[in-house]
Amino acid sequence: MANLATGRVVVAVVKGAILIGTVENPIEAETKVPVPTVLETDRVGIILGAVEWFSPSAQKELARLDSELPHLRGKMIVTPTHPTLQPAITATGEATDIESIGQGLLERLNEVAEGLQGKVDWPSNEPVAELIVADYLVDYGPEVWQLTYVMEQEEQAHDYWKTRIERPMYLQFWPPEKGQPRTLLEFDYPPEGAPPTLMDMLRRNDPVLDKVKASDPKMRDVAERFLQGECNKVSAEDATLFLRETLDAIAPQGARESLAIITQESGFAWILRPPPEPERAGVKKERPPGAPSLLPQQ
Repeated sequence: MANLATGRVVVAVVKGAILIGTVENPIEAETKVPVPTVLETDRVGIILGAVEWFSPSAQKELARLDSELPHLRGKMIVTPTHPTLQPAITATGEATDIESIGQGLLERLNEVAEGLQGKVDWPSNEPVAELIVADYLVDYGPEVWQLTYVMEQEEQAHDYWKTRIERPMYLQFWPPEKGQPRTLLEFDYPPEGAPPTLMDMLRRNDPVLDKVKASDPKMRDVAERFLQGECNKVSAEDATLFLRETLDAIAPQGARESLAIITQESGFAWILRPPPEPERAGVKKERPPGAPSLLPQQ
């Protein structure tokens, strides 16, 4: 079985910083909060969807993808579907580092998907997982990517199915196209029935966010900058206060939150750490190939 990281990820690219806020949507008993995972000093990844794979019969955790993500790197496969919006990191301008991360997660997903030999009742319009990557690149600046993973099944014999995860679709959301507004980015999982985005709520003067804007002139100014597509003119300090207040205001009752920042000078730092999850008693965990040893060094 797979337990899902559900909820929303809000990314604000502001003056000198990237802010990443997450809010859990506890649609099931075992949902997980989407958590920014540090991949490098100035890069994070957030997995939405099937983040924890678990075998109830063996009482074994097969994969915990958010904690494994820093160690997952895949082999490069040159195809016409490579992402090409990133600056020229290679001679061809292909985004090889982003694809390496995406390919590594794909390979790990397929390792666990091989064990799914029965028909899986999964919504046809719902990806099995999404990966949001936010980072700073030297001589380029901030960027935000979304990688979407879809599951396919093919019946091999009666009641025996082959399961595989398709190569991800890459979409670059930041920097925006020339002439497009520079404003909040939001990613929701599951996509079906997602609540209104923060930007939608701001545009329609939602009473919940109106209270936040009325609490402080700075909050109203930040909201107006986001609405005008001028988030690059918002200071990291003011944007942090705004996101703390708005995420608290829209969070479902009992939902867990997190807030992190990446700055050009200092890299990644927590503003609000997500609460730790309780350990399952008696559960064995499988470690991915290449993961660092947990044994003390001699």
